[in-house]
Amino acid sequence: MNKPKVLFASAVLSLGLTTVAFAQPAPSAPYVDTTCGTWQGDSWTPNGTCTGDVKRHARVEGTITIVKGHLVTVQQSTGTVVIDDTPALNNQFTGKVAVGRRIVAHGYWDGNNFYATIITTDSPSS
Repeated sequence: MNKPKVLFASAVLSLGLTTVAFAQPAPSAPYVDTTCGTWQGDSWTPNGTCTGDVKRHARVEGTITIVKGHLVTVQQSTGTVVIDDTPALNNQFTGKVAVGRRIVAHGYWDGNNFYATIITTDSPSS
C-alpha cells in the first residue's frame, strides 16, 4: 500500500472512532436522595421534588463482616447484604466502618445494589 492510501485510511479510521465516541449518550447525574426527601428516624419522607426514577428507600441492619474499599458486607439473620457506602462517605455520615461493628444503614436500592446515605451504630437493645 502506498503512503497516500495509508494516510487516507488512517484519517478515515480516526474520523470513525471520533464519531463513535461522540455518539454515546452522556452519563446521567448521580441520584442524590437528600434532594428527594429526608430520613426521620427509620421512615423515609419524600418531599415531592424528584421526578423520573425515584429510588426505593430502605433500612439495612446487621454486623459488618467485610470492608473492601467503599463496599461493606453486612451479616443479617437472613443472610448477607453488600452495601455501597460512597454516598454516606460523601455526606460524612458513616462513623468508623470496621469489621464487627453493628450498624444501621439508611439508604436506597438502585436495582440490586444498596447505597447507604447514613450509617449509624446499632444499639445492643434493638
